[in-house]
Amino acid sequence: MNATSPAEPAPATTSRPGRAARAAFGALTTLLLLGLVLLAGAVVVVPRVLGAVPLAVLSGSMEPTYSPGDLVVSRPVSGDDVAPGDVITFQPTSGDPTLVTHRVVRVYDGDGGRRLVTRGDANTADDAPLVAEQVMGKVAYRVPWAGFVTTTGWGPKAAGVVAVGLVVYGVGTLARPDRGEAGCSRPRRRRREGARGR
Repeated sequence: MNATSPAEPAPATTSRPGRAARAAFGALTTLLLLGLVLLAGAVVVVPRVLGAVPLAVLSGSMEPTYSPGDLVVSRPVSGDDVAPGDVITFQPTSGDPTLVTHRVVRVYDGDGGRRLVTRGDANTADDAPLVAEQVMGKVAYRVPWAGFVTTTGWGPKAAGVVAVGLVVYGVGTLARPDRGEAGCSRPRRRRREGARGR
């Protein structure tokens, strides 16, 4: 007659909600850190490479192209190289540090040289004609909502705190061993032995 050993009990399964939550939190933190790095690149690194200036949009004169709170990056350009359709940053009054970002709608030759006529996309009236020397730059790209960080008093501080926190968490996660494996037992494979008798 053949006899087999008693069936071994199935290994106990344990739910790991804590481990799943840690993994989800880690993934979210990684995404936030990556987003922060990309934002820093778009707002700080790329403008430095282009020699451009990041400027916060304060009014709705360029909606829907740019909205208040957006950040536009304006790179230096000669007023002679500007064409209708370009969005430029200019001084409404020569020598005045105030800057306006509007679209060029017309270019013509007037007394004393080239003249540029601009208008906000949301406006119905043209601005006063500009001379080339008033043009400070041409918009290269925008970063939605990033202007709030530079225009609010708490924005830079909050961004700094979040950045430091995410970097510290990321470094700590990489430096420590995976605690998710601690206390987890893996079932050992056992060969089932059969007893054969006559």
